[in-house]
Amino acid sequence: MTSTRSDRRSLAVILAAGEGTRMRSARPKVLHEVAGRSMLGHVLATVVEAGASAVAVVVGPGRDDVAAEARAVSPSVRIFVQHERKGTAHAVLAAREALAEGWDDVIVAFADTPLVTAETYRAMSRASADGLAVAVLGFEADDPTGYGRLLKDDGRLVAIREHKDATDVEREVTLCNAGLMALAGRHALSLLDSIGADNAQKEFYLTDAVAAAHAAGLAVGAVEAPETEVMGVNDRVQLSKAEALVQNRLRERAMRDGATLVAPETVFFSHDTRIGRDVMIEPNVVFGPGVTVDDGVVIHAFSHLEGASVGPGASVGPFARLRPGAKLGPKSRVGNFVEIKNADLETGAKVNHLTYIGDARVGEGANVGAGTITCNYDGYGKYRTDIGKGAFVGSNSSLVAPVTIGDGAYVGSGSVVTKDVPADSLAVARGHQSVIAGWATAFRTKMKDVKKR
Repeated sequence: MTSTRSDRRSLAVILAAGEGTRMRSARPKVLHEVAGRSMLGHVLATVVEAGASAVAVVVGPGRDDVAAEARAVSPSVRIFVQHERKGTAHAVLAAREALAEGWDDVIVAFADTPLVTAETYRAMSRASADGLAVAVLGFEADDPTGYGRLLKDDGRLVAIREHKDATDVEREVTLCNAGLMALAGRHALSLLDSIGADNAQKEFYLTDAVAAAHAAGLAVGAVEAPETEVMGVNDRVQLSKAEALVQNRLRERAMRDGATLVAPETVFFSHDTRIGRDVMIEPNVVFGPGVTVDDGVVIHAFSHLEGASVGPGASVGPFARLRPGAKLGPKSRVGNFVEIKNADLETGAKVNHLTYIGDARVGEGANVGAGTITCNYDGYGKYRTDIGKGAFVGSNSSLVAPVTIGDGAYVGSGSVVTKDVPADSLAVARGHQSVIAGWATAFRTKMKDVKKR
C-alpha cells in the first residue's frame, strides 16, 4: 500500500470465513451486495485501490462460491482455507504461506466491513512504515457499549479491553476497536504465533497481537477512522444501513462531479455508475451495474438503467428501461414506457412511446412510433432488426426479425413486417379494411333482445 516509500510491498489479508447465519440466507454473508457489488468485492477493490501488492482471502471450508467471487473481482488473489474456526488470529494464520514471503506490512481486513476507504488502508500502511509493529484501527463511538476500548497512556496504545472486562473508568473511553489491523511484515508471523487461546472460547484473537507486541518491546499505536466507515454488517438491518451510507457517498460524488440530482435521496447508483457533467437526474431513478452516462444527458423520473451507455445530450424516460447492451447515441431520445435491450440508437434517433427495441440498430435520425416492437425471439434464438438512417416506423408496428428497414424507408402504422424494406420505400402490411353500413345498430338491437330473455 502507498506509504512513505514508493517501493513498499504490502500484503492485504481479507478474512471471509464467517457464515453469517444472522442474515437468514442461503448465501454466505460476504456475498450479499451493497450498491450492486458483494461486500467481499468492495473490500477487495478498495485494498487494491489503496496499493496492496498482493491480496490473500481466507475462506471457510467448502466455500467455493466465496473463492469464485474473490477471483472474479481480483484474478490474481490467493485463496486460503481456515478449516477450523478458532478465532481471528487463527484465520490470519491460515494464510501463513503468504505471510512468510517478506512483506513490509500486512493489512488485516474483514470482508463484512465494506465501507472502509482506500485512504484509511493507506493510513494504516503509513503507520507501519513509521515504525509501528502493530497499528490498530479505531473509531470514536457515539455509543461505545459492547465495543472493545483502545486504552492509551501518553498517546501510546497500551491495551485493547473488551467491554465486559473493562473497569467503570475504562468504559468511559469512547475510542473503540474496529477490528482491522496493520502488522509490520517482519514481525507478523512471530506475533501471530505467540498469541495463545487463554480464554473461555479457547480461540486465538487478533486483538491479542497488541499484548504480544508489548511483551516483545515493539511499538504499538492506533489509526482512527469515522464510525460510519468501520461499520460491520451482520444482518439485513445493518446491510440496509451500509447501503444507505454507500448511496450517500455515490450521490455526493455525482453532484460534486457536476451532475444535478433533483431529489438525491430517491436516486440509487451502482458502485460502478459513471455520470458526466451537466447531467440532470430526476427523482426515482435506479442505476444497476455497468451504466455510463455522458455529459448533458437528462434522465427523467422513474427510469431504470442497467448495463447501458447513454451518449451526450440524450434523453431517457420518464418510466424508461435500459437493459444490458443498450447504447444510446448523441441526442437520441428514449421516452415513456420504452424498453431498450442490446440495441444501438444512433445520433438523434427517437423511440418516444410504449415501445420495445431489442437486438437492433436504429439508425441516425430514425423515428420509431408508439407501440412498435421488434419481434426478436422465437423461443430458441435471438435475431436482429436493422432500422436505417432517417427511417420512419409507424405506430403499432411489429418488425419480425431478422429484418432490415432501409435508409429513409417508411413503415405504415399497424404493419407486421416480415420482409426487408428497401431504402426510401413504403411498406404497408395489414389486412384490408371492410366497412358494413348499419352493422352497429343491428348488433345493438340484437343484443338488447338477448338480454331481455
